[in-house]
Amino acid sequence: MSKIKLTATCAFGIESILKRELKELGFEQTAGMDGRIDFEGSLSDIAKTNINLRTAERVYVNMGEFDAISFDDLFENTKKIPWEKWIAPDGKFSVNGKSVKSQLSSVPACQSIVKKAIVERLKEAYGIKWFKETGAEFPVDFSLLKDKATLFLDTSGTGLHKRGYRTETVEAPMRETLAAALVLLSYWNKDRLLVDPMCGSGTICIEAALIGKNIAPGLNRDFCSEKWPVIDQKLWKNQKEEALKKIDNNIKLQIKGSDHNPACIEAAKHNASKAGVLQDITFEVMELDKLWIDKQYGVVITNPPYGIRLTDFTEINKLYISFNKIFKKKTGWSIYIITADALFENYFKRSKPDRKRKLYTGKIKVNLYQYFGERPAD
Repeated sequence: MSKIKLTATCAFGIESILKRELKELGFEQTAGMDGRIDFEGSLSDIAKTNINLRTAERVYVNMGEFDAISFDDLFENTKKIPWEKWIAPDGKFSVNGKSVKSQLSSVPACQSIVKKAIVERLKEAYGIKWFKETGAEFPVDFSLLKDKATLFLDTSGTGLHKRGYRTETVEAPMRETLAAALVLLSYWNKDRLLVDPMCGSGTICIEAALIGKNIAPGLNRDFCSEKWPVIDQKLWKNQKEEALKKIDNNIKLQIKGSDHNPACIEAAKHNASKAGVLQDITFEVMELDKLWIDKQYGVVITNPPYGIRLTDFTEINKLYISFNKIFKKKTGWSIYIITADALFENYFKRSKPDRKRKLYTGKIKVNLYQYFGERPAD
């Protein structure tokens, strides 16, 4: 099969990080828009990107784009796409999608039409009238934006934030993909100290350890396209072997996570163990006001409970006062705070944020407040 048009999706606000990841994987020609990056690749690259991308939510095959202002347009153009090159005769497929600022605004009606068009195409291609749908899954997605339809095959299946390690969690945990993005957006590297003093179930610390040791995030999970006949199993095997070779098990990381809730720390330890990085992170139960920082330089990446892990004003106010007291004069520390609380910067008195980035955790709009610290002396 010749070059394939692929699309990796991500949370709004981290497109530049995903684009950088793709470039580091060897994809030079990319095109971005809100929440997605388009690029060209091969069948092997479907495996490569699913296994290695840290900030992508899913990887899709872009099956086609066309104008659709009527249901006939949607049906006929969907039917023109060679679905038989991908979907096996016994393949089962669901259809999901969204419509934004388009005349075809009924998503259920569009789902039905897309499904019918694909079935009609496959009937003609395979010469059969009934599909058992007992084989591999081929999830179909569509997007209607300003009367432009784009159809995709989802190669990931379960979202890529599901790494396979987080079996223990706390209320409203941060997605692994967003946690990885926060680490990649920061000045942290594997030789620096990283602290998350409100670590919850440990996601930021664990993602940092995976990055520091160069452990691919998709090594311990499955993808629906692994069962697609069109992709040789050897391609998956080769990509997993390549990822395993790149792991650095000799690196000594300095990552510390703490939380006032013992249940959170137990969950964090369990998750880190599942991820294979428990030995690389120090977790401990600790109230924020008891945190003692004796290093001149370091990085803090944390998600205070406001808007994510619900709490009352009195408690969050105490946290802010403690955080300000600890880090106000630590000018050698780079601070990254992600919160839905628009008033946070009024409480941290060290300086105004060097940068404020708008992100989303689920459907909640949050800000990433970035305070850049002094660089360590060489």
